[in-house]
Amino acid sequence: MLELTRRALLLGSVSAAISVGFLSKSVALPLLRVSKDPTCGCCSGWVDHVRAAGFQTEVIESSDLAALKSRLGIPVALAACHTAEIDGYVIEGHVPAAVIKRLLSERPNAIGLSVSGMPVGSPGMEITGATNEPYGVILFGLTGQRRYARFLGDREL
Repeated sequence: MLELTRRALLLGSVSAAISVGFLSKSVALPLLRVSKDPTCGCCSGWVDHVRAAGFQTEVIESSDLAALKSRLGIPVALAACHTAEIDGYVIEGHVPAAVIKRLLSERPNAIGLSVSGMPVGSPGMEITGATNEPYGVILFGLTGQRRYARFLGDREL
């Protein structure tokens, strides 16, 4: 007959926790479909950033993104240089990958997230020797807009 000791129980629990940890890390993130201008280097830098964070990407190059932005419901004031779609949400501009993961985890009722413009220090806009600019990540939808996160470079404030 098998005797269950505290040590065996503890070792079993640790093994189970490690297994669950490995399984949760292997869950794939949804595909991030990025539409960008073929000549934009900062957009390519942002794509590299989200890929490094574990996102699989599909890049669609287009010189005319205005119709896409309009169709997806991106307010003109929140428009940026590239537009991405992921799991029913829109990601506009240089949104940090960690905030996209938070959005997918929390699943708020929204169209998506935006970092308008091209703030220095945001993912893809790192410029050696330049001072990083503070920037907000805006959650937007049919009922309005609100700040979802605030950053200075890669540091959340």
